[in-house]
Amino acid sequence: MAQEVTLIRNANIFDGTSETLQKGQSVLVEGNLIKKIGIGLKAPKGAKIIDAQGATLTPGFIDAHAHLMFQMSIPETLNADPFYFGYVATQTAKTYLMHGFTTVRDASGNSFSLKKAIDRGIVEGPRVFPSGPMISQTSGHSDHRTDAQVSAMISYEPSTLMKYDMVQLADGVPEVLKATREALRRGASQIKISVGGGTGSFADPLDVTQYTDQEIQAAVQAAADWGTYVMSHVYNDKGAQRAIKNGVRSIEHGNLLSEETFRLMMEHDVWLSPQVLVYTYHPAGYTDDQKNKHDEAFDGIDGMFKAAKKLNFQNIAFGTDVITDPEKLKEINNEFALRTQWFEPIDILRQATSNSARLLALSGPRNPYGKIGLIQEGAMADILLINGNPLQDIKILTKPQENLLLIMKDGKVYKNIL
Repeated sequence: MAQEVTLIRNANIFDGTSETLQKGQSVLVEGNLIKKIGIGLKAPKGAKIIDAQGATLTPGFIDAHAHLMFQMSIPETLNADPFYFGYVATQTAKTYLMHGFTTVRDASGNSFSLKKAIDRGIVEGPRVFPSGPMISQTSGHSDHRTDAQVSAMISYEPSTLMKYDMVQLADGVPEVLKATREALRRGASQIKISVGGGTGSFADPLDVTQYTDQEIQAAVQAAADWGTYVMSHVYNDKGAQRAIKNGVRSIEHGNLLSEETFRLMMEHDVWLSPQVLVYTYHPAGYTDDQKNKHDEAFDGIDGMFKAAKKLNFQNIAFGTDVITDPEKLKEINNEFALRTQWFEPIDILRQATSNSARLLALSGPRNPYGKIGLIQEGAMADILLINGNPLQDIKILTKPQENLLLIMKDGKVYKNIL
């Protein structure tokens, strides 16, 4: 079967890295790859032609910390069966795609079947880099049991999220190894562990440190044996430094990190995967204690980014971390505007494209896809056409319905209002 060919003309290109737009360009797409880029390209016979009319052409956006399986209220989450999780996730996947996110790294959840359905064209959504269940110790960020559930020392009674493999508890090296290997068996492209407290869990303040050196090393070694890496949920310095020293490659959140930790991250070539949007509101169903922890995390964001900027720390990805609220998920592009307090538009666009792509590339052979996050010959044909110039006014991205004129993923057009 002949590959579909599309020629996009008259576009001003942001290629994922350059500081200025390449004006009046054409992009030739064959199948799911970018074949040629240049001025005045000729359309091959039978090609579909799209006139960009001077719109800005960018790579598809990447959300490096998404939650495909958790876009329902906490009461629903704790009482749903696995089919309901799946049905809701199909809507979630389409929301990400229609907001310009052609790739997401799922930061915890049983998204393996959803990924397969998207790859096979059954469900519309972004390509998914699944982590499988976030793995934590008992009393850690994956422990969503309440006082209504008896101690695991008496009888094993998992939470709904554990039962459906959205999160998992593992204590000691043998259990951590097993949990990591189970996620890899299912197709995890990277592994996520928790080494510090979280706002959405019940038992762990943000300052606590979780997992011993040996437990972290077990997850890192098991992932490395499969050619991939470990990402780690943590807010505080002590937990982050322990994770970094034991081989973790990506710090998720990091709101309370100091310059000392950023220096260590630079020494070990570790990534920061931060978010702003999720801390600007209280997720539905949060208790007073959870709200207080959430506010503590929000208060740390300014210091975190200022410390990173002071040291010229460059390994910063883009993510949103929205949970429990499908309506709030429709505001994920507000993350672009929120970051302007610390970064220039060019920095933010790089974070959402080429930077996040470099982070995801750490999954090595567990990456089932090609080159993403760039407008480059040979890269995946993930292309957006934007009404206006986001390098001058990135806030136009907060109105995706009117300003995302075209959304292409894998060479297939999912939206075209030109």
